[in-house]
Amino acid sequence: MPALRDVSFTLDRGECLLVLGPSGSGKSTLALAIAGLVPRELHGEWFGRLMLDGRATTETPAPDLAAIVGLVFQDPASQLVMERVEDDVAFGLENRAWPRPEMRLRIPVAIAEVGLRGLERRRSTTLSGGEQQRLALGGVLAPRPRVLVLDEPTANLDPAGAEAFVERLAAIRDARAATIVLVEHRVELAWGLADKVLALGRDGRPIDAGPPGDVLARSGRRMATEGIWLPETPEGAPASPAVVRSQRPLVEAADVSFGYVPGRLAVEDVDLTVAAGERLALVGPNGSGKSTLGLLLVGLLRPDAGRVRLGGADPSRLAAADLARRAGYVFQDPEAQFLAMRVRDEVELGLRPSERAAVPALMDALRLPLGEFGERSPYTLSGGEQRRLSLACVLVRRPDLLVLDEPTFGQDRLGYDGLLDILSERVEEGTAVVAATHDRRLVHDLGGRTVALDRGRVVSGTGHGAAAA
Repeated sequence: MPALRDVSFTLDRGECLLVLGPSGSGKSTLALAIAGLVPRELHGEWFGRLMLDGRATTETPAPDLAAIVGLVFQDPASQLVMERVEDDVAFGLENRAWPRPEMRLRIPVAIAEVGLRGLERRRSTTLSGGEQQRLALGGVLAPRPRVLVLDEPTANLDPAGAEAFVERLAAIRDARAATIVLVEHRVELAWGLADKVLALGRDGRPIDAGPPGDVLARSGRRMATEGIWLPETPEGAPASPAVVRSQRPLVEAADVSFGYVPGRLAVEDVDLTVAAGERLALVGPNGSGKSTLGLLLVGLLRPDAGRVRLGGADPSRLAAADLARRAGYVFQDPEAQFLAMRVRDEVELGLRPSERAAVPALMDALRLPLGEFGERSPYTLSGGEQRRLSLACVLVRRPDLLVLDEPTFGQDRLGYDGLLDILSERVEEGTAVVAATHDRRLVHDLGGRTVALDRGRVVSGTGHGAAAA
């Protein structure tokens, strides 16, 4: 099946094109094609012509394209190449033969533009997912490319960072300093940037293209049916108060501290109790310790100080098979937990026969039916599909505790609704759900308790669940 079909559009110099579509509709493929990586590096059948500054991308030498186009991948960690933050930003400038005096002036400005001032000497591997995304953006923006291609650039940014980045893009667009192609699910942020909108359907064919208001008027209903997010306020009607059906503490963290490097704590003196059947949103800026706390709760990290108990046991000392049935963790980067080369094998890995029987229905509910996806490689799925597969691999074991790190990243509207339905079912059965997220919509719709972190500490909300209703 083609990733894209019959796509045509024209974008004038300095315009911004917003590309919308459900998961798997070919948005990322289009971004890679504009940057010249499809079909040059990612091979496949190619039909038609894609012209950039009057030259076909398939016939333009790669160095010439790289001098024009800056591309931010959906997975920011995949394009970080140097050990330290300032070196990574310098890398693109060096490859474009910038004079050293100009580089010295440009690097700190580019770092500040993406909100990483003060982290110049940090190792990129110690950054949070959101900080890595900022770094990838900084590296691409630094050489001031004439064409800027961004594949979900705000997905892992906290709300303040996302708004600041969109303001930066608006300044670039208003100055017509670069032509922008923006793939984005957070439509309420991006809609005002767009001069044109290209909406793709699930089959990779265009639904509509043109000025944003015209596209919405002509095709809004079909776009919604396909699962495309439409511009609207993130919060709708007030969420129903979550009912905690048990006061039984499932997981308890007491005076927990942890650091990846000496002298710098990622989590500091955290007390947190989560009851069976409770919904909890962990919020806070990039680098605040949300992901680290989640890893501590499920025993994938061991505290430097304090203690964590899951069902009365230290999760970091449990056997792997026992831990997998008590707690599940869905990583921010889905590929980090894939082990098999087929979707079917991935979701069935290590399951008992009784557990395998539940796989087809679960995959149907997550819109990854085995008949269509079972024989595919997890690495060929779209970002949203990979996210749902990583969720399936954890859900199928029905753990008592489910910790999700940015679970709505890359999800279209249908995927988001399906995720909420499944989480609600599991909560009714007594599973505790902890979601580390920047998604205000998810915090609202989850309808549970919210705990905010900053610099590794709990700064608002309470670490202890409310009494059962």
